[in-house]
Amino acid sequence: MNRFSYTRAEAVQDALERHRSDKAAAFIAGGTNLVDLLREDVARPALLVDINRLPLRRIEASAQGGLMVGALVTNSALAYDHTVATRYPLLAKAILAGASPQIRNVATVGGNLLQRTRCYYFYDVGTPCNKREPGSGCPALHGVNRIHAILGASEHCIAVHPSDMCVALAALGATVHLIGNDGARTLPFADFHRLPGDTPHIDTNLRDDELVSAIELPPQGFAAHHAYVKVRDRASYAFALASAAVGVELDDDSRIVDARCALGGVAHKPWRDPAAEAALRGETLNARTLRDFAAALLRDARAQRDNAFKIELAARVIVRAFGEATQRSFEEAAR
Repeated sequence: MNRFSYTRAEAVQDALERHRSDKAAAFIAGGTNLVDLLREDVARPALLVDINRLPLRRIEASAQGGLMVGALVTNSALAYDHTVATRYPLLAKAILAGASPQIRNVATVGGNLLQRTRCYYFYDVGTPCNKREPGSGCPALHGVNRIHAILGASEHCIAVHPSDMCVALAALGATVHLIGNDGARTLPFADFHRLPGDTPHIDTNLRDDELVSAIELPPQGFAAHHAYVKVRDRASYAFALASAAVGVELDDDSRIVDARCALGGVAHKPWRDPAAEAALRGETLNARTLRDFAAALLRDARAQRDNAFKIELAARVIVRAFGEATQRSFEEAAR
């Protein structure tokens, strides 16, 4: 771990000014990921700006009829909030599927969005890694790549995003609120995280002088029909090999009025395909419909040496999630 300075900000503008004073500065809140990166010498900030005293811990109704969640709200507080549990249970379930209770008690919403990949090579500073050192190479391409991406990868990086919460936020179509030296702006959740392309070291479209101030949830929370299904190597404190956050709205004839499906554990960011979702509208929810949808969502999947199983696994997770969301069985679609 490198030596660094520490300062505590009392207001948002104060935090931005302190951060701007040093190009190697980093914000710290819960620190559940950043401290790991410091220990492993992956992150080497010269200055840590503590933002825990900023007024960003409120959960309140938004002007659009949804819910505004401050960036410093802890994962536990969000998952157990009454409004979230009743209007957005998909989000609550995804949060509770991640990490441990101790980590959820201190991890923040903003930090969850910004957590970095758990790729073995990224954490091993003795190996090259394009995400850590651009241009050095990606040993995962020809190394152990069982947990790596099957969608949206590039020749420079095949790492996956680790968050469960973000998969649900992607399915819900949340909005990210940002504040920086030039003022406030918003980004659709789908535009917040980036695919690796030629710049795998840049995880998000957050600017260097900005911090996440809030997440806005839309009015539609799919409370009636929703599911978060996560498949992992062990039931306790493990990241997803594949996960799916699903929300469905049906009419009385089991026709799909609206449907959302985001995948986790398979790409550099939560994976959605709005065109494939749109094709579901007006269709009867049955095994064939789900089989066709899974095929569309995974049509561009590409396996590495060790992770071909993820393509079939992801298809089965999609079908299972729709089944749990609607309390039906579509097992034949997964075969």
